[in-house]
Amino acid sequence: MDGTSAEEALALARELLADVDHRWEHAATAARTAAEVARTVPEQDRDLLVAAVTLHDVGYAPGVQRTGFHPLDGADHLKGLGWPLRLVGLVAHHSGARFLARARGLEDLLDVYPDEGGPVADAVLYCDMTTTPGGVRVPFADRLRDLHARHRDDADAERRARAEREPFLRAAVARVQARLGPVR
Repeated sequence: MDGTSAEEALALARELLADVDHRWEHAATAARTAAEVARTVPEQDRDLLVAAVTLHDVGYAPGVQRTGFHPLDGADHLKGLGWPLRLVGLVAHHSGARFLARARGLEDLLDVYPDEGGPVADAVLYCDMTTTPGGVRVPFADRLRDLHARHRDDADAERRARAEREPFLRAAVARVQARLGPVR
């Protein structure tokens, strides 16, 4: 991974998120999930997956915030630190960020980062969308209900983005579940 590792990601996320609500717990739990679902991505991408999941919310750190849109702020910060562009793109576009960026008028800023799609991006989304902000693993449906409850008063543009984003989230989670195979 161009000199970076999941261990380096873990250290940076802990440093940046330790005092931000429960974001560190969310990142740590999501990273453990990433290690468990890593078999759904090509072997050479498994460390990248865990690192990207670990770092996906660093944009919430106070010293990192620039625009107030955490996927973009996190990506900008990681790019500035020299993390690989592929990882930075996964952070920038995690969990359907493009829909929310469009609603906020930040699409042009987000689009400077690659949006690769595919198994790694799906797995990043899956790990995020099956972990509560407090770091508890939950079924996707529960996480979606939590998102609706926490963002019920969002502006009209954000609600319209949700209508586009939700089917995208559901499809990515379903693809990861299919790659995982039947539950034993």
